[in-house]
Amino acid sequence: QVQLVESGGGLVQAGGSLRLSCAASGRIGSGYHMGWFRQAPGKEREFVAAIRWSGGSIYYAPSVEGRFTISRDNAKDTVYLQMNSLKSEDTAVYYCAAAESIASMFRHDIHSWGQGTQVTVSS
Repeated sequence: QVQLVESGGGLVQAGGSLRLSCAASGRIGSGYHMGWFRQAPGKEREFVAAIRWSGGSIYYAPSVEGRFTISRDNAKDTVYLQMNSLKSEDTAVYYCAAAESIASMFRHDIHSWGQGTQVTVSS
């Protein structure tokens, strides 16, 4: 079982940047594909970004493409989400996720979830 702990959330003005980190207790480099999801109040949890275990392929939701960047450091068992040009609609709790396939990630069929970190963007 991989345990995930997010950090880096906070309050930022629109147009600003934040970098989220997700530290894994297990070895995510052993084949887990990693992703970020978010959930705003009153809305369903939605996919944000994903990266294959090798880092070779990356996927983004259309709403964040060009503004957010997902990366991973398997040696540190850590995944990152760099968020630039933040908008008020990016306000949500952000969750780190580990999945056994990218298809599973897109289906929200997740092996392990983090506890979430709040991101608030003020306009």
